[in-house]
Amino acid sequence: MTDYRDNRVPGGTFFFTVRLIDRGSALLTEHISAFGEAMRLARVRKPFHLDAWVVLPNHAHTIWTLPPGDHDCSSRWRAVKIAFSKALRKAGVPDSSDGAVWERHYRHFRVGDDADYAALVDYVHTDAVRHGHCEAPGQWPWSSLHRFLSAGHREPDAELVVPPWVARPQELGLASL
Repeated sequence: MTDYRDNRVPGGTFFFTVRLIDRGSALLTEHISAFGEAMRLARVRKPFHLDAWVVLPNHAHTIWTLPPGDHDCSSRWRAVKIAFSKALRKAGVPDSSDGAVWERHYRHFRVGDDADYAALVDYVHTDAVRHGHCEAPGQWPWSSLHRFLSAGHREPDAELVVPPWVARPQELGLASL
């Protein structure tokens, strides 16, 4: 895995997955600018560092680092979801009039150490490959991978990246993946 230690900033670091209610939807990529603006507005109101991200048609993964002592992820996500939903209504997107485009809850994982961080950054950047949207991570346009490549990091292998919440075989003394 790539050494991302220089990318980390102080404060609590969290991995998130947010999903649309309609798993067959492509609203996030069809309205990528609205999602980006929603993220920007949330960061203005309650700052956080957006370490890594990928946006797929019906879900997104992000890694955030919050300011030291701040653990309020839920109000930040609420702001993102509300702003995106309002933008859809304003654009006249069908089935967005009631604002219920998002799954109510999001998945989150507190990033513990540099190994977890590196695994999660690679997991985020290879997700489009896992879902069959492209053959190599660098082909997917809606990802922070391009920023990482510009900073001199290598493109992660499109092989299976095991996230930290899954027991890794090497930690159990089994053969590696």
